[in-house]
Amino acid sequence: MTRIDMNPRAGAGSAVTVRGLVKHYGETKALDGVDLDVREGTVMGVLGPNGAGKTTLVRILSTLLTPDAGEAVVAGYDVVRQPRHLRRVIGLTGQYASVDEKLPGWENLYLIGRLLDLSRKDARARADELLERFSLTDAAKRPAGTYSGGMRRRLDLAASMIGRPAVLFLDEPTTGLDPRTRNEVWAEVKTMVGGGVTVLLTTQYMEEAEQLASELTVVDRGQVIAKGGIDELKGKVGGRTLRVRPADPLQLRPLAAFLDDLGITGLAATTVDTERDSLLVPVLSDEQLTAVVAAITTRGVTLSSVTTELPSLDEVFLSLTGHRASAPQDTAPADTREEVAA
Repeated sequence: MTRIDMNPRAGAGSAVTVRGLVKHYGETKALDGVDLDVREGTVMGVLGPNGAGKTTLVRILSTLLTPDAGEAVVAGYDVVRQPRHLRRVIGLTGQYASVDEKLPGWENLYLIGRLLDLSRKDARARADELLERFSLTDAAKRPAGTYSGGMRRRLDLAASMIGRPAVLFLDEPTTGLDPRTRNEVWAEVKTMVGGGVTVLLTTQYMEEAEQLASELTVVDRGQVIAKGGIDELKGKVGGRTLRVRPADPLQLRPLAAFLDDLGITGLAATTVDTERDSLLVPVLSDEQLTAVVAAITTRGVTLSSVTTELPSLDEVFLSLTGHRASAPQDTAPADTREEVAA
């Protein structure tokens, strides 16, 4: 089966190319004309509030749903016309582990290998390799149902890698995981990308996006509302924070009161950061920044440093969608909480 290049403008380095993707559920527009490009060997983070269309997008790209309109090519295969060929070169990890809990971990991986037409020898070797890589060798013969939530998530990730996929879809992969297991998952994703795998990651966790993604696409109500690199998106939102650090920490509060009394038009209140012995002054323009620095200089305060910082990714998310991003949970959901840290 010949692979196709749906859109030459995307460039030869595009692992995922989406144009005008539409999916309706009755009157609800889950996707409403989505365009997307993911470069080979990178992580594309897809951000959005609940109901934005992220999971629908992943299900279409992994051939689990058929779009109502539009086109999508993944790893050179059309998702509608070439689904059988596409499934051999992709991996998918959903929001919750989908392994067979009655089977031991090793048999879960071996079975998937055989379903992907690996020989018995190759399926055994691949199962052994991935169990070791994901620190599950000691639990290989135990039923997956006895695994902790973190272990099941690692087994699910291992299962998605059996066929050595060119493109891996991760749909909110660390939902409900404790911090240590979340970091382990992030480390594995980085290792995969280092080995040439392209990853499309949906998430509501800003820290996860900053840890993993080289580019971001923000969706809301089924439409792409922003895309670009992390710093690029921060720059689009506008505004910076001036961090001022006096040489004498005792000057912090007097200086904060002085700045708040200046009456500079549109200048927000100054925040005292006692942990870093500095003041945070939100500025919306170069004029405000210049006025603040000039006022401090006039006051004669000796400064250790003056730096500017872009908005946090969470602030970008709020500005673009009108919603706060979700905060990671420190424990797994009730149904996966038996011993998260394994």
